[in-house]
Amino acid sequence: MAGQMIDSPRRVGITAVGSLLPDDAVASDRLQAEVTGGGGIALPPSLLRQATGITTRRIAREGVYSSTLATGSARRALTAAGLDPLDVDLLLFASATRDMAEPATAHVVQAELGSRAHALDVTNACNSFVNGIDLARAMILAGRSRRALVVTGETPSRAMNRAPASAAGFRAGFAGYTFGDAGAAVVVEPVERGGIVDVDAAAYSEHWEVGGIPGGGSRHPRGDAYTYFRGDGHQLRGVFEKAGTEVVDRTLHRAGTGWDGFAKVLVHQVTDPYLERFAELTGVPRDKLVRTVPELGNVASASIGVQLDRVYGELRTGDRVLFVGLGGGISVMTMVWEKS
Repeated sequence: MAGQMIDSPRRVGITAVGSLLPDDAVASDRLQAEVTGGGGIALPPSLLRQATGITTRRIAREGVYSSTLATGSARRALTAAGLDPLDVDLLLFASATRDMAEPATAHVVQAELGSRAHALDVTNACNSFVNGIDLARAMILAGRSRRALVVTGETPSRAMNRAPASAAGFRAGFAGYTFGDAGAAVVVEPVERGGIVDVDAAAYSEHWEVGGIPGGGSRHPRGDAYTYFRGDGHQLRGVFEKAGTEVVDRTLHRAGTGWDGFAKVLVHQVTDPYLERFAELTGVPRDKLVRTVPELGNVASASIGVQLDRVYGELRTGDRVLFVGLGGGISVMTMVWEKS
């Protein structure tokens, strides 16, 4: 693809989707017992389950990596599209978790698939996957790609502090105990009608310190303590409540429709109470949501991809779906996609 310009299409959309979940399911009550048992931390029974609404989550086994989940999802998406890996000329690994600091995990996925595409990583916390879809669309509209494969593999469960030294340590890492693992993938290419018809985004970067995984970069290149997720869940929720609703309101205004104009609304899901709060603030009908967080937990950027895979087959041509992405940093992103 290097140095090659392609005639730009007018419309670009998602034409296939796939997802993959690890086999092992871990109940919240079991996780709480494991995390608090060794340190003798006394907590009310079922606190984790009751506070988050998460009953179980999938946990990747040893030897299963972010690239493993991404590759499996990619194969399913390509099969659904009737495509060979060599039919793709752009491969984006868009995830909050990677196999390693270098090289880009996209190359690991590409080697497993046997494709020869331009390959790179896109990283923006839990918004990575939606950002990746938007970048793929832009590359195709710019004439730099014919067909893209956007993949995510999320293993944030490995950022849980499984042995906090105190109740304070447990509270500091509480948001990390919502995590589960998953993968998702979509094929993005030119379409005759519909496709991605609207994108909006906002960044509130003054809140970048509210939550995250501080290790692995130039600030904290080494040290296990920095590899755990830490953050203030209440503060994160407060920022998302304000920022997320503003971007959603703008999107609905441009669309010129209410919630009845969308077949489904796919929202990044952190906890069940937050999803309920989002519905309360925005007015989105509950039957338009695809609720996955009680059984899967917070699967980071794979959240919207997994939801899309679950409903893709029931969507009809012309149905519109609203994606609402929320990510640490802080960023918010909406995307309106119409099935072709």
